[in-house]
Amino acid sequence: MAMVHAREQFTSQELAIVLSHYDLGIVHGAAEFPRGSHASAKIVVTTDRGKYLVKRRPRGKDDPFRVAFAHALQNYLAGKNFPLPHLIGTKEQNNSMLKLGDAIYEVFEYVDGGPYDASPGATMEAGKTLALYHRLVRDYHPEWQPPRGQYHDSNSVREAFQKIAILLARRDANAGKEPVVMATVDAIANAYDNAAASVNELGFKQWETQIVHSDWHPGNMIFDKGNVVAVIDYDAARIRPRVTDIANGCLQFSMLTGGRNLETWPEQTDTARSCKFLQGYDDLNVISKAEITAIPYLMQEALIAQAVPPILKTATFAGLEGFAFLCVMLKKINWLNDHREEITLSADGS
Repeated sequence: MAMVHAREQFTSQELAIVLSHYDLGIVHGAAEFPRGSHASAKIVVTTDRGKYLVKRRPRGKDDPFRVAFAHALQNYLAGKNFPLPHLIGTKEQNNSMLKLGDAIYEVFEYVDGGPYDASPGATMEAGKTLALYHRLVRDYHPEWQPPRGQYHDSNSVREAFQKIAILLARRDANAGKEPVVMATVDAIANAYDNAAASVNELGFKQWETQIVHSDWHPGNMIFDKGNVVAVIDYDAARIRPRVTDIANGCLQFSMLTGGRNLETWPEQTDTARSCKFLQGYDDLNVISKAEITAIPYLMQEALIAQAVPPILKTATFAGLEGFAFLCVMLKKINWLNDHREEITLSADGS
């Protein structure tokens, strides 16, 4: 089992220094905000003017140029009335990031709301909000260079497979299972190659690219009565074909998991939610037939690519034993491939 890393926190002195650079009003209280990455210290500050989220960016996500791109994107979207927490500028120079020593801080308006409830309406809204995002940023040309790179047909994903197989085969928990471990990783690698080839055959490399969110999942959305009231976390935004965003969102909003016992995890995804997500998107931003065909294959690639970094780093995924997780993931990949025609837009729009 992986170690659970302690959540980063603010010291009272650190918070006081950060707040001195902003004009937020008279502070009435502050409370830890225990959501999102443990590596990022977050605290909600309540003042006579409202509530604000104060955040220290984690190491590795504090490149000023990457932060500048993400902030420029958020400010652009705010100007277009896209639902997101607005960045608060410093009181002297109205900078969206505050650099103190080797740390970078951000302050956002705090948006009240709740989590995704898996209802058909909320699922459609998640798809529709992604479509709005894509429409708004399609013609946006930022001053700062956006990153590239993607989970589709990725050499770095492929290079990780052999390392993962060796890492997992050497674990005491997998003693005597080495051939099965190797065979499982090989099967996942083959599934990745086959899915990537199927997408490329549809003409993916010729498809238009644009800025995408690249991390569209329920945890990055705040809902209220089934409506998306805010989309957060723009750190992964980059340039690539929009269908990679649609497919990842479709995967994330249809994923069925279980508890800490992987044997309770179902192999299928919720195809009804997949179709609702795609319907919501298509209502606002038409999805082409080629993109629809590519989406189930890209969902397989996204599922694989997202499991690779944590397993390669810790031999676990979210604290779950890495090999056992890969076995469940392979079942899900095979299910997605076998049921790919069910992940589509229905002819009657229902």
